[in-house]
Amino acid sequence: MLKKLFSQNEDKAEMSFFDHLEELRWHLVRSAAAIVIVSILGFVFTDWILTKVIFGPTQAGFPTYRLLCSVSHALDLGDKLCIMPPEIVFQNTKMAGQIMLQFKLAMIIGIIGAFPYICWELWRFIRPALKDNEAKGSKGVIFWVSLQFLMGIAFSYFLIAPFMINFLASYTVSDVIKNDFFIDDYFGLMSQIILGMGALFEMPILVYFLTKLGILTPTFMRNYRRHAIVVILILAAIITPPDVLDQLLVFVPLYLLYEVSILISARTYAKKEKEEVEEWS
Repeated sequence: MLKKLFSQNEDKAEMSFFDHLEELRWHLVRSAAAIVIVSILGFVFTDWILTKVIFGPTQAGFPTYRLLCSVSHALDLGDKLCIMPPEIVFQNTKMAGQIMLQFKLAMIIGIIGAFPYICWELWRFIRPALKDNEAKGSKGVIFWVSLQFLMGIAFSYFLIAPFMINFLASYTVSDVIKNDFFIDDYFGLMSQIILGMGALFEMPILVYFLTKLGILTPTFMRNYRRHAIVVILILAAIITPPDVLDQLLVFVPLYLLYEVSILISARTYAKKEKEEVEEWS
């Protein structure tokens, strides 16, 4: 058994550059197939997903609104915390607008739904290049990467999106101007916020691997904390519209993630140094 495993690792090491490319291609093909399969489900259930999920923050029964109203009543504040979203009628001005919306929605559902499998395929490609102790230290990486991504999506969907949509939908500079929104603008904004926050919530995982590789150190992250704050503020401004409340809702968790990433980097760096000392002793 050990001989067989050694032989397999040796074969991996002797693979040429083009062999690695071929192996990567098949991992990407299987990942693309998973996206297509989940996208088909998203395409079939487009009406339900649009009504219940995508347009959820525009409806009075959205969980965030119900929770805030319950808290308001529990604190004897009346309806002060209750949010009643403005009535929005979305417009489509393109002949193929609705079918293209359906395809875009299906693709995004496919990416989100197949994300854990995509991570698993990429991990299968990277795993043979790692040492045994590195692979052991990365145990559960697929679970944590997927969890962080989904946490970012949930945070943006249930907390950022409702406040952002209510602010933009009700904001007017003159009573003469009527707010009529294109469905593409709404869908694009929702996609930008949800996928953007999902990606940014991967910061601790990224920091962990960069520290493992010796590219990043906790000292570097501490020294450039002020620069990181500026970058996070810029990212918050890009992800959200020019609304101070929404930008703070993005900035605070991202900054906390940065501080958590410093702790992860410090722990990983200390463990890495200890392993190197033991290896040379």
